[in-house]
Amino acid sequence: MGNTSSMLTQYDIEEVKQHCNNTFSQQEIVSLYQRFCQLDRSGGGFISADEFLSVPEFAVNPLSQRLLKVLDGLNFKEFVAFLSAFSSRASPQQKIEFIFKVYDADNNGKVTFNDMLDVLRDLTGQFISEQQREQVLTHVLEESGYSRDSSLTVSDFVKVL
Repeated sequence: MGNTSSMLTQYDIEEVKQHCNNTFSQQEIVSLYQRFCQLDRSGGGFISADEFLSVPEFAVNPLSQRLLKVLDGLNFKEFVAFLSAFSSRASPQQKIEFIFKVYDADNNGKVTFNDMLDVLRDLTGQFISEQQREQVLTHVLEESGYSRDSSLTVSDFVKVL
């Protein structure tokens, strides 16, 4: 499975299905493997940041640079696990954990006011001022019982959502 020139075995498929909590069927995993092989232009069994950026829909995403921190160097099993968060069959918990990883830029298991502000900045661009972003975020945190100084864990993050 590490070498993209090899074919998936039934064992590989079952292992990937289990890794992504059975979010995808066998047929979907085979299709995802074909797409993975197309993206893995080097044939090394991993997708680099540059290879991800070759997908036009990904390249124009306002969070693409933040997502690349999560994605760079994924093997096939990790690629499928990443995509499973976008599936309608993914559990709310899977989706929340993925979103949390996107916000947690330094990967320390906590999301700070500045982490959230960075994402808000990426999403809003020049459409609202920095002061407006800070006011909105402060208000949302305070409504959930937190302050600008709070460091949120996944369970805290859920309360803010």
